[in-house]
Amino acid sequence: MPVASITSRDQFAEYCLRRLGKPVIEINVDPEQVNDRIDDALKYYWDFHYDGTDQVFYTYILTHQDIINGYITLPDDINGAIDMFPIGDYIATNNIFNIRYQIALNDLYTLTYQSMVPYYMAFQQLQLLEQLLVGQQPFRYNRIDQKFYIDTDWSKLNPGYFLAIRVYKNVDPDVYTKVWQDRWLQQYATAKIKQQWGANLIKFSGMQLPGGVQFNGEKIYNDATEEIAKLEDRMMMDYNIMPTYMMG
Repeated sequence: MPVASITSRDQFAEYCLRRLGKPVIEINVDPEQVNDRIDDALKYYWDFHYDGTDQVFYTYILTHQDIINGYITLPDDINGAIDMFPIGDYIATNNIFNIRYQIALNDLYTLTYQSMVPYYMAFQQLQLLEQLLVGQQPFRYNRIDQKFYIDTDWSKLNPGYFLAIRVYKNVDPDVYTKVWQDRWLQQYATAKIKQQWGANLIKFSGMQLPGGVQFNGEKIYNDATEEIAKLEDRMMMDYNIMPTYMMG
């Protein structure tokens, strides 16, 4: 089967086994073990590959129970939370008397023939004041317990309040089937299955088979372990998003 036609987990598993020699060679790995190693490869892919996650906005409507709990629970496929829209707009509140509305009401029509610099600078000043006097809304999230805590007075929030959180979401290979065609993932999953194969055969090392052939599970295991280490190094050098540094 050509790589471009791999569109499902089952096809991906068969492709990896063929890379190891199936059906010419018997691959001594149980189907459940194959699926486990594919899961391991996907988890590593989601954690480190720049194509493994999407940066999206997760929207949520608060319930009465959320307010009692003091947190909301994010879905399993959320890998991390990095930002959220502010709760409220303290300086320019969303009503008819806010600054944005008044500027738009009184001055917006003049911007068709006048400079927008004063308008832009005014809102830059408002944003600076909000950062200095109000600050960003603190939040905490750990993907182990999946609880997104907002460090605020929850009593001021009401059921039905709309939250928008910027998150990293795992790319679902069942939806975006091109994941199964990623060359690094194919090589890594194959190496993981090969390592499992070697681990299964290690206890038979040195056993004599008809024709003088001997099992050498340790060699298979060590070769796979070396391949995995090289692929993980390659991930960090070629496919991982490098951290950004602030100087000054």
